[in-house]
Amino acid sequence: MTLQTQKYASTAVVLHWLIALCIICNVVLGLGANYVPDAWVRPMINLHKSIGITVLGLVLVRIAWRLTHKPPALPENYAPLERLAAHTVHFLLYALILALPLTGWIHDSAFALAAQHPLILFGVIPWFRLGFITDLAPAAKDHIHSLFGMIHTYLGYALYGVFALHILGALKHQFWDKDPEIQRMWF
Repeated sequence: MTLQTQKYASTAVVLHWLIALCIICNVVLGLGANYVPDAWVRPMINLHKSIGITVLGLVLVRIAWRLTHKPPALPENYAPLERLAAHTVHFLLYALILALPLTGWIHDSAFALAAQHPLILFGVIPWFRLGFITDLAPAAKDHIHSLFGMIHTYLGYALYGVFALHILGALKHQFWDKDPEIQRMWF
């Protein structure tokens, strides 16, 4: 198989890097909001939410693309354990990238002051909160807000670990095994 046939399609490459960039931005915004002046916190959180909803849309498109377009086969020299690890890490990445915006959206929908802070994507596009959550009694919303805030945080930590495995695996194949791994997902 030539390198040309092993490359991902341009659509998959663009979605991959766009989602990765959005996630990196959201990590910086989510963690950084604890270290900035109070006046910056709300704008950072609003941007974090906007990017999160965007990631949700992008990952749904990426999943649809993946289901309708077969990715290139893994190189034949991958050991069975490496193949299993690659497939497992990719599955976990998709699951986490889907779960993080959903848990964040649930967490935000249960925010007690949601009515005073409308969800407007990038300050332009009015977005809705999940009505089945916003309509709950205050005590139930408070519980869901806390629970899904915690779940969202722990899923974020899980994503850091899986993301690190993904990067380390790509670097191992590129530089240790001398396979053109990064070129498969490059423009």
